[in-house]
Amino acid sequence: MKKFLVLVFIFVLVGCGGMQPETGTQPEKDQPLPTSAGPVTIRLMTHDSFSITEDVLKQFIDETGIKVEIFKGGDGGSIVNQAILSKDDPLADVAFGIDSTFFSRAIEGDIFIPYESPELANLDDSLKLDPENRLIPVDFGDVCLNYDKGWFANSELDPPSSLDDLVDPAYANLTVVENPATSTPGLSFLFTTISVYGEDGHLDYWKKLVDNGVVITDGWKDAYWGYFSAASDGDRPIVVSYASSPPAEVFYAENPPEEAPTAAVVSDDTCFRQIEFVGILKGAKHEAEAQKLVDFMLSTKFQEDIPLQMFVYPANQKAQLPDVFVKHSLTPDNPVTLKPEVITANRENWITNWTETVLR
Repeated sequence: MKKFLVLVFIFVLVGCGGMQPETGTQPEKDQPLPTSAGPVTIRLMTHDSFSITEDVLKQFIDETGIKVEIFKGGDGGSIVNQAILSKDDPLADVAFGIDSTFFSRAIEGDIFIPYESPELANLDDSLKLDPENRLIPVDFGDVCLNYDKGWFANSELDPPSSLDDLVDPAYANLTVVENPATSTPGLSFLFTTISVYGEDGHLDYWKKLVDNGVVITDGWKDAYWGYFSAASDGDRPIVVSYASSPPAEVFYAENPPEEAPTAAVVSDDTCFRQIEFVGILKGAKHEAEAQKLVDFMLSTKFQEDIPLQMFVYPANQKAQLPDVFVKHSLTPDNPVTLKPEVITANRENWITNWTETVLR
């Protein structure tokens, strides 16, 4: 069963699957967009983990007459870089998947145009970072500690409830984390430690982690499926993963259990919130049609498709979560955040200092 879970779960969380460019059907007769030249095709540049149910995309195509070509451009940082480099001749009409850690770079690159979507009123205000609506929030996810319920149930230890627990000698040799230089959750966890312990104190915390036997891997896959005791033959019952990992464990199980075998730690100062945005690129060939796609991505139809396609949470507050999320997932009341401009200004130095302190 674990081999089955590896194939499917990794597909969702680290984007091993791919979508081919979609073709559309003819619009309904009351839709005005097609012209004598045929239906308009717009291009959506997105990250490699993007996924959408075929019928959901087909509904947009049928209702608008707009065809959508999906271009996967790597991770959020790669999307920003490509968009900036091609700003005079944009690669797409719409870009999705730029997250809050690259938000400022995208805004400073001056590559998006403002758009006040009618769906804005339904979005969680805490996720809106751009008052000009050049980048509009679509979803969010929280990088949190996850733990193996079964391991702790058979131990005299309580599950961790804070970052301080990880450096307690009682938790020695129990934790696996990812390298922030090579892993998105690893970078988010580094940001969490910076927020909690400060720029002056976080490296001392990392030294204590190393002294307490932490394992550091290159990526989430190696950590979760190679060392985490709930998902592998590994002996580490604590891993840096996502708040949505427990429902994914249930959803992709060959025989779904009544209770998730893992849980996320969502107490204050333990989770880092990532927000993903969509925007219309300057120079878009089909700006009016691009606006319609943005509206659709913010609508409940698309938003309710997000959790079981990309295992993140919808930004639209009217969207209903699937039952497996309602039953098996928790989100932190007070997630850690850092101002995007602070991240942009310090990211490279933070990673360099971490590497020199922890790996050398």
